[in-house]
Amino acid sequence: MAFPPRPPRGNFNPRFRKEQQQEHRTNSMIRVPQVRLVGENITVGVYPIQEALRMAQDQALDLVEISPNADPPVCKIIDYNKFLYEKKRKEKEMKAKSKASEVKEIRFTPNTDDHDFDFKAKHAEKFLKDGDKVKAYVQFKGRAIQFRERGELLLLKFAERLNEFGVLEGMPKMEGKRMLAIWAPKSQKKKS
Repeated sequence: MAFPPRPPRGNFNPRFRKEQQQEHRTNSMIRVPQVRLVGENITVGVYPIQEALRMAQDQALDLVEISPNADPPVCKIIDYNKFLYEKKRKEKEMKAKSKASEVKEIRFTPNTDDHDFDFKAKHAEKFLKDGDKVKAYVQFKGRAIQFRERGELLLLKFAERLNEFGVLEGMPKMEGKRMLAIWAPKSQKKKS
């Protein structure tokens, strides 16, 4: 006498795996005696779970648990796949809008001439306008370390030039053979 095969248990059961992967509980996964229904095409209120499931089936949609911690849990009758698609699309749009600011580096030497200084200052202004931080440093090589004052004066002159676009986060400081300073962009006021 052969016995019918038992369904797999734990992670091997496809139904169990699907329950684990889903972000919201849907239809038969909702195991509470009653739920609060909200949404379109229904009367908002508290319903027994069987009646809520029947209402969802009548509309050929899913019963989705939106707020599981409420008492009773809040559910909505919607097309779950469409709901997930819309949610992912909104998250993608939000991610595209929130650009992470970068730190752009600008390098000087103690003997940087005026033309190079102006050229680099224009780049720094553009970076600050775009919302990025600017890290400017004076690189000392060999005996040039004797001219620390020149490097500090250069960075302070740079700070004065960028005063309109950015805020100096701290006085120039030495790190090894570099003297550096960092500017953060001034908060941009939205034009209306």
